[in-house]
Order: sequence, then C-alpha cells, then structure tokens
Amino acid sequence: MREREFYKTLRDLFVGAEVEGRSGYIKLMGIKSKYFEKVFAQLRKDIDKELRDFPEFREELFDKLYSFFKRYFSETGSVHFCFTPFRENVWTKVYSNNNSAFFWTTTQDMALDSLKTREYERIITTNDVALFWKTRDLYYVKTDRLWRSMRIEFDGYRFFFDASEIEHRKTYEKKEIIFELKSVENDGTVVFKVIYSERGRKTKLNDILRELKKRNIEIDEEVLRRAFRIFEKQNEVDYFIHKNPNAFLKEQFGIWLKNYLLDEESIFDEKRLKELKALKKIAHKIIDFISQFEDEVRKIWEKPKFVLNSNYVITLDKIKELCGEEFLEKEVIPEVLRNERQLKEWKELFDIKVKEKRDLVERNTLEGKGWKKLPVDTKYFDGEFKWKLIEKICEAYNLDEILDGWLIKSENWQALNTILPKFKGKVRMIYIDPPFNKEQNADYEYNVKYKDSTWITMLENRITLAKEILSDGGSIYVRCDYNGNMYVRLLMDEIFGKENFRNEIIVNRTKKIFEGVKGFNVATDSLFFYTKSDDFLFNPIFKERTEQKWINMHSPGERHPPERVIFGRVFYPPKGRHWTFTQEKINQLIKEGRIRINESKEYVDMLGNKVRGMPQYLTSSKERLDSNWTDVPGYSSVWKFQTENSEHLLKRVIEASSSKGDIVMDFFLGSGTTTAVAQKLGRRWIGIEMGEHFHTVILPRMKKVLAGENSGISKEVNWQGGGFFKYYELEQFEQTLRKTCYKDAEPFFDMDSNEIYSEYVFLKDEKLLYTMELDYKNNKIRVDPSKLYSNVDIAETLSNLRGKFIKKLARDYVEFEDGERIYLKELDWKLVKPLIWW
Repeated sequence: MREREFYKTLRDLFVGAEVEGRSGYIKLMGIKSKYFEKVFAQLRKDIDKELRDFPEFREELFDKLYSFFKRYFSETGSVHFCFTPFRENVWTKVYSNNNSAFFWTTTQDMALDSLKTREYERIITTNDVALFWKTRDLYYVKTDRLWRSMRIEFDGYRFFFDASEIEHRKTYEKKEIIFELKSVENDGTVVFKVIYSERGRKTKLNDILRELKKRNIEIDEEVLRRAFRIFEKQNEVDYFIHKNPNAFLKEQFGIWLKNYLLDEESIFDEKRLKELKALKKIAHKIIDFISQFEDEVRKIWEKPKFVLNSNYVITLDKIKELCGEEFLEKEVIPEVLRNERQLKEWKELFDIKVKEKRDLVERNTLEGKGWKKLPVDTKYFDGEFKWKLIEKICEAYNLDEILDGWLIKSENWQALNTILPKFKGKVRMIYIDPPFNKEQNADYEYNVKYKDSTWITMLENRITLAKEILSDGGSIYVRCDYNGNMYVRLLMDEIFGKENFRNEIIVNRTKKIFEGVKGFNVATDSLFFYTKSDDFLFNPIFKERTEQKWINMHSPGERHPPERVIFGRVFYPPKGRHWTFTQEKINQLIKEGRIRINESKEYVDMLGNKVRGMPQYLTSSKERLDSNWTDVPGYSSVWKFQTENSEHLLKRVIEASSSKGDIVMDFFLGSGTTTAVAQKLGRRWIGIEMGEHFHTVILPRMKKVLAGENSGISKEVNWQGGGFFKYYELEQFEQTLRKTCYKDAEPFFDMDSNEIYSEYVFLKDEKLLYTMELDYKNNKIRVDPSKLYSNVDIAETLSNLRGKFIKKLARDYVEFEDGERIYLKELDWKLVKPLIWW
C-alpha cells in the first residue's frame, strides 16, 4: 500500500499538478511525465535488487522515501521547503564567514532567528542574527493560477469553461482572465473559452447575454458573474526554480538521515546499516534523476535573451545636431510628412497638426531653423529610413555614447541578467519602488499579492544582480512601506553589508484619511539608502528654509585660538564653548549681512569678564536636507498611474547620488518617473518594465518629456526638451520554453544502470540549434536568428552578450567600442552559442 502511494505521490510531485493551456512550461511538464514512466520502471528493478537480502525492509523503505520527498516538491514540480508541518523538523544551513549553523523551521514561511539562543545550534557564527526564508535558494519566476477546464452546475444552469487554449503568464505581471462565448451544447450547457486579457480587454457581458438570448437561453448577468466567480476560485501558485536542487536535496537527506538515526535508532547491527545504506543509495538515484529537469529549467531561465522589436526615438532638433540640417531637410522631413502614423501620434500626444514643413519649425535663427522638439519614432517607418538615420549618426558619433537611455520591456530578472555584461559596474545610481506586499491586488498594474517568502525571494534575486551592475561608487534607493520594511532592511544588510547602510529616508505616502481604521493613518513610506562601498558619490541637497533665525554664535567645546574680531571688537567665548565659525568665515558672513552683535544680551566669557553684546549669526536661506523628506510629495497623479512616484522626490535622489552624464537605473519602472527625471537632469538612464503599460504609459510619457512637457520638475530645472533613446523588448523565459525543441527521449539503457539517473536527459534534444545553417562551400556553421523570431536585433543582442558598447551600426555589420567588427549576415555560431544551446 505504501509502495503504491509512494510511486503515485512521487509522480505527482515530480511532474507537478495537471495544468491545462498552452505554454512552454506545460510542454516541459509533458516531457517530464513521459520520461518519468521510463526511468521509474528501471527504479523499481533497482529497488527489488537492493532489497533482495532483506525483503522485510520494503515497507519501511517506501515509508521513509515518501516521508522525505513529500516535503520538498510543490504543485508546480519545483524543489524547495514546501510541506513543513509543526510536528516535523526541516533543517537548513545559515552561512557566515565560512562557518555554518543548522536550525529547523516550522510552518512559517519566514523566520528571524537569533542563533546564539537556539539550543540546537551546532556552530556559533559571527553574526548572531540571520534572516531565513524557505525559498531563499530559488529563483522566483511568477505567480499564476493552475487553470483547469471545469464543469459548473447550479440552480439548473450548466456551464463548461474550456481552459485548454489559455496562454499562461510569461512573468509575474498582473493579468486578468476574460471569457468568450464558444458554443452551446445540446443539453443547454454554455461553453466559454478562457483566455488572458491583453491590452485591457474585458469580458463582453452584454454581447454574451444578447447571443444567448438569440439561442433562447435565458440567463441574467448575475448568474453569469456567479459562474465566472466559481471558475476563478482555482489555486494560485508561485513558480520557482531551484539554483542547485541536487546539492540541496542530498544535503537535506543527509541531515534527515543523521537526525533520524540519532532520534529513533538504538541498535546498529550489520543488517540495519545495510538497510539504511540501501535507503540512501535509492534516495540519491531519485535525486540525481529529478534534479536534471530542474537544472534544465534553470539553464533556460539563466540563458541570455535575444533583443526583439528594437526602435529609436529621436527629436527633430537632435537629428539636426547629430546629422546636420541638410540631412534633416532632405532625408527626414519629407519622410515624416508622408508618414500618417507618425503624424497621427503627434496629434494624439501634443495636439499638433502637421501638414507641411513650416509646421515643424519653431523659429528661424542665424544658425538656421529652430526645429520643434517633436520625437520621431522609427517604428512608424520602414527599415530603409531607420538604417539611413542610424548610419548617418554613426558617421560622426559612437552610437551608444550619444544615446540618452534604454527602455527595456521585459521581466526584470531576465533583463538584468541579459544586460549585465554590457553595463557591469557602469550604473551610478539605482532607484526602485517594487510592488509592496499588500496581500491584495486592488487596481494595480502588476501583482502585489505575495507570500512573504515569495516577495523577498523576488527582491533578493533582482537586487543581487543589480549590485553587480552598480559602480563601486554607486548607490541604491529602495522604497517600501510597512508591509515589508523589516524584511527589506535585513535583506539589504545581507546583500550590501550593514556597513554600507546610509539612511532610512521618510517620504510622504498619502494625505487621505481612511475612516474606520483602528490605529493611526499610515502617512509615510521609507527609502532605504545603501551604497556599494565606503567610497561613494554624495552631493548634499539643500532646501529653502521656512524661516531664517538669529542664533547665538557659540558651540560646545573649546578651540584655539579662542578669540574672534567682530566689527573691530575682540570677543572671547563663554567658558567651555567656542565661536562657531573661523575668523575667515565670520568676515564672509559680515559681508553678507548675516552677523550682528545683540546688545540686549550679556554673558560671562572664558576669562571671567562680563560682556554686553552677544555675537549672533543669521541662518542661511537654505538648509541642508536631512532624512525627513515629507516636505515634498511622495506620489503624484499627473500620468494617472496608481503608484506614480513624484518627480520632486526622484530629483532629490538623482541629484544626491549622481552627476550629469552618469547612468541611473530603475528596474521596477512603473510609470517612468525615474527615466523622465533623469532625462530632465542630464543623466543617462536604463528603465525596465514588463507590463503592457510600457506601451500605453511609459513610452508616451518619455516622448512627451523629449518634446519638452512642463509637468513635474520641468519649470524648476528649465527643461526645454530634446533627446535620443532606444527601446526594445527581450525574449522571455516562456518564449524560450516554447521555441526549444525537445523530443521524446529513451534513456541510454546500455549504460551502467547506476548511471541512468545522472545521464543528461536532454543530450539528444535540438533545443534552439535549428537556427544553424551549414555552409558546405566555406566549411562554416552560421546562425539565422530569424528562424526563431522575425524581429531580432542581433547587434544589441551581441552588445549585451559580449559586454561591449556599440560604436557603429550598419545594415550588415556592428562595430564595438574596442574596434571588433561582426558581420550580421555571417554570424559564427560560436558567437551566439549561449543563446541557442545550454
């Protein structure tokens, strides 16, 4: 009985819960399922062989295997601490300065443990407090529902929801499902197709009701909504990938076995030791096999990604600056005037109607025409126009050096991992406002409903990568609210070091008062400010004083010489005090009218003399900013985005920790405030966002910024507009899974049976090698990325992969900053091997 239960449970755990739909993940689960049957037939034989000398151990062996493996597999088939009932101990390791300590966890998904107080601690570490969470050694991929087709019946109504064609989420973006009427069965069952919404599409309830009425089916809106709610109550799960499942499971099994022996065994004769040795041998075979699939998914997750759908946005005045007025007038303006899509966008964004060339001219000057700073988007033009423009720019300039920034549409771990070689150590400042862990999704454009351990894993994965992109003198600011402040502080201490914590800055949250709240209204968030090292750039920020005051000009402690000459009189300070300023500073303040002698005050100086007249100074009109930033708004609503950060807030952050020309980055870009402010302040920037609002909010906002829009800090910094940036998408994990060619494989049973479990399952698979072409004539192997995607930007892909900035770009080649030139039509497969084989 236990044997059958073990095999069934192991299959369920290994393959994961049955999920319907179409995705690369489901494709891989199908391969796992088929391979399971073949290899575990061999496992049964090996178990029979191991138990030949002690058949009575069979039931206990399966009981032990079942009780161990059930703890570590989730519904999605990933490996981590999943089942930790209070009555059982699950062990993990805390590392510190090459020492380690084991401690057990309970059912909580996060724990803060003071190691020196735990009676079961094995080794005292130098850190007496450590943050542990059960998904610590995993990559967080996404949160999604395990959608299954479902029949529902209530109050005489019958419904069938077909989830077989649902396209699963690519990332942890927030997506809603919608329902489309598919058919009506003979018995009156109403069949709906279930799909994810794209670009804000909604379920068309009225259309569905009208169509049902045509078919003589009387159903009201409330009945439909009830059916939809029932279907939507399906399990939501987190998808993870373990970074090293083999080592993790073997370590866990070793700890589990040792503690089992210590806790429950008292007799260790030869027979018993052989039984336990057989248990370990079988467990390791299972671990070797199941780890391969997790490793394969990890390799796909870590694979650098192709750059897709790349385009440039550049203003007319910038084209004149980089290419000359003749090129602008002869090659660009005629194309623009013929391009209806570009003219339509200008009308929508700027309410400007362009019919002829003079509509594009702001003014005429001695230097030529003053062109309006209207942004030209190359996506609206054919490839010939795009190449002509870029090649002209590259005649006189290094392309990547003159770009103001890069907008990247992608899940942010994939983006950070892909651009790391190119931007490693080059970013001066990072600002992120990650989704707060609210346990509710509300009206946000992204998922904010996480378990604590899932949320902190998501942050840890991404901030760890971001640290490598940050320069040695760089800084990072992380915004958070009360839901996660305690976790973020500990996590940042772990990644950047406690010694590199600089400030917890208090910023405004909202002025709205919520009625009925038992407690004080939450009015502030925190900005955690860390640096990568002790040698970092910091520019003090000053703000206007609300009121200037006259202050007595003495401070604690004695200094030498003690006396100062003020308005021709010699003054000694009170005993135990010193004059606040040097003689040179006092002379300067006198010229500014900020020093006076207050004759109404008396004091006894350090010599014991009674002195009439106290030297005082007037505080400056500006004061140095401290960590209380509640004098500026924390959020704004100019762009109608739920969590739109204030430009005034970002101005302070960027000015404090970067200089003009430095690169700043935001990989939770949201509405695009960071990139907008960076552009206005003369910084270069990288913005990463995965949601569909990339196209509907961020891109239009940046185009308006380039056109010189006057919201936010524009008037304060005299922003006039103009600029040049690139935007693109990245191939995503799910896309790679779908494109990867896996075949039904047979294990190499002619090999030693002990090796079957560690045999590389995917050795025979083509993966993405079908992009290769054999050039027999020249004895070369070339790669054609268009076999994967029709819109690959191979130059930017190679720039990211090889870690080199682009100097020149032409139709047939790319030249990097070090002079290396690669011809794009003759790609050597070795250059792109990490992209197509792993």
